[in-house]
Amino acid sequence: MSAKIRLYVEHPLGVGQSVPLDKGQAHYLFGVMRQAVGGMVSLFNGRDGEWQAEITQAGKRGGVLTCRDQSAPLRLPPDLWLMFAPIKKARTDFIVEKATEMGAARIVPVMTEFTNSGRVQRDRLQAHAVEAAEQCGGTFVPEVAEPVKFGAVLDGWDPTRQIMFCDEALAGTSSALPPVAGPWAVIIGPEGGFSERERSRLQNADHAHAVSLGPRILRADTAAVAAMTVWQQTLGDW
Repeated sequence: MSAKIRLYVEHPLGVGQSVPLDKGQAHYLFGVMRQAVGGMVSLFNGRDGEWQAEITQAGKRGGVLTCRDQSAPLRLPPDLWLMFAPIKKARTDFIVEKATEMGAARIVPVMTEFTNSGRVQRDRLQAHAVEAAEQCGGTFVPEVAEPVKFGAVLDGWDPTRQIMFCDEALAGTSSALPPVAGPWAVIIGPEGGFSERERSRLQNADHAHAVSLGPRILRADTAAVAAMTVWQQTLGDW
């Protein structure tokens, strides 16, 4: 039976492996969750699957867990990137959290012509991805990349990775995602939509496929969830 508390750690996991806790993790386990020596915690690191670990040392500033048994293998998501234009802080956090839960392998903030947001704090967004993986039972944490300009990301694009281009101009029309196997990326525009220049560039790319997300124009955070749902149901692991 798996422990109810799950933690992401950086250390290797294996039978008998000792895993030290940092101050924040120790506070959470012993101060917030009231755990003690002998308690069990589920650990994962994105490489070695999930392990059941026993608390063998507990203190205010640290502690040690010892791995006992593997409870789940590493489960990698499909090779799907979510690329989105950052929006307001809380809603950008939401996008990262839901993308992690829904099986994105990589999350890329893309600065478009109409992007209207402050500085993107990659470390904070990565922490949100970790928390989402802890909560949803995943054994993999997607990388949150540094923000990149729209033109730069397409300049260096690998054409073997297909792009699901969520075009708000197609709202209310019928469009289907082509069943092309292999790596994919979903790209979501900002609240002001893609510029004509950006839309034209995507429309002229052989590996980009424009799709509609229904009869209404969605907010950017809603569109991210809707787009990943469409992709996962058509080509993913659902």
